[in-house]
Amino acid sequence: MRESIHRYFKVGTIRWMSFPRLNALEAAKKIACDDFFDAIEIKSCDSEEERVALKQILETSHLKVCYGAQPRLLGPKLNPNDLDEAGRSKAEATLIEAVDDAEYFGAGGIAFLAGKWSEKTKEEAYAQLLKTTVNVCRYAAKKNMNVELEIFDYDVDKAALIGPAPLAARFAADVRTHCPNFGLLIDLSHFPICHETSADVIRTCRPYITHLHFGNAVADPAAKGYGDLHQRFGYPGSANDVEELYDYLRVLKEEGFFRADDPLVLSMEVQPTPEEDEDIVLANTKRCLNRAWAMLED
Repeated sequence: MRESIHRYFKVGTIRWMSFPRLNALEAAKKIACDDFFDAIEIKSCDSEEERVALKQILETSHLKVCYGAQPRLLGPKLNPNDLDEAGRSKAEATLIEAVDDAEYFGAGGIAFLAGKWSEKTKEEAYAQLLKTTVNVCRYAAKKNMNVELEIFDYDVDKAALIGPAPLAARFAADVRTHCPNFGLLIDLSHFPICHETSADVIRTCRPYITHLHFGNAVADPAAKGYGDLHQRFGYPGSANDVEELYDYLRVLKEEGFFRADDPLVLSMEVQPTPEEDEDIVLANTKRCLNRAWAMLED
């Protein structure tokens, strides 16, 4: 593509993934000082002092702010599709709190993920997730905010109910009958461990996609780093590199997601291994994105 990627997408990164060794303020400042980025994805802070300082950085930056509520669920192992009503309510409560926190930081909504499930109780879990999601969406709608569900693997690492693309599309359609402020967040990192391709996910979920991530994973159970670890592009034995990122962008273009008048957030979800340098891995990701973009035909 001759035109800049920034015409069609708000290119972002996930603060705690890109800089896992820095505190929230140091990481946010590095991202805010890098004009490659149009968006930043944040999570809850560890203290009120940090919260106030982070808000000031974000207000100064002119970055679009996105709020990831996934860590609020993953850390304490809360499940929004818990069959136990007390457990489900607890997950819903933290997502409601996340909406308030996101509003404070100027984010337009939150993203979260489904919880673990079992084949025997799949439909009951689906009903519980629908209840949670509709309640959170209705609360967010009062603030003119949106709610997004990120599609994760269903049988590898996170083992989340949502899940395969066809089930995600069914779920999004069911939520949208009640709440128009709901959408799906898709991530190239998860396609290999969901046993799906870019075409599978994007074409199946097309009417409901509101947010995009890209990254890498190791899909071979026998290989080092197997699972949802978001390795750098080119990591040994991994599934995604420039060619797969190019294919992701190509299908997005074919399906009408290059929207200059209303660009979606396209965030890199890549993290360094303990031996790798954060800045080098971030530069790697930018290079791969630039190359994949250059490969696209106008």
